[in-house]
Amino acid sequence: MSSRKAATVKAVRRPKPPVPAAGAARPTQAAAEALAADIQRALAAGDHDVLTPEALQKLMTAACRLYSAQSEAGSQMLPVAEVTPTDIMITASGLMRAGNLAVFELGMWQSWTGR
Repeated sequence: MSSRKAATVKAVRRPKPPVPAAGAARPTQAAAEALAADIQRALAAGDHDVLTPEALQKLMTAACRLYSAQSEAGSQMLPVAEVTPTDIMITASGLMRAGNLAVFELGMWQSWTGR
């Protein structure tokens, strides 16, 4: 008969990923900037189907949650730049529908929170 020795398991410590230097782009940030540039180029070329509705919904959901979290943390940055008033109204209307909210409720929330 052969003897069996108990196997010992050593904890493997994985190194933490390096923290980017000040001013260095993080991978997620670089990917977001590249995606934004791709979408802008597609729109300029007249391609409105650059993302599927499902992909756009996931992207908008993540961006909405991130903007909200940064705003709650004290960021004063506006959520968009270089868009038309029509772009804003169409998007705001869609967001209001998605949240099942009326303009009256938005007005009340703004008066309560000062935002």
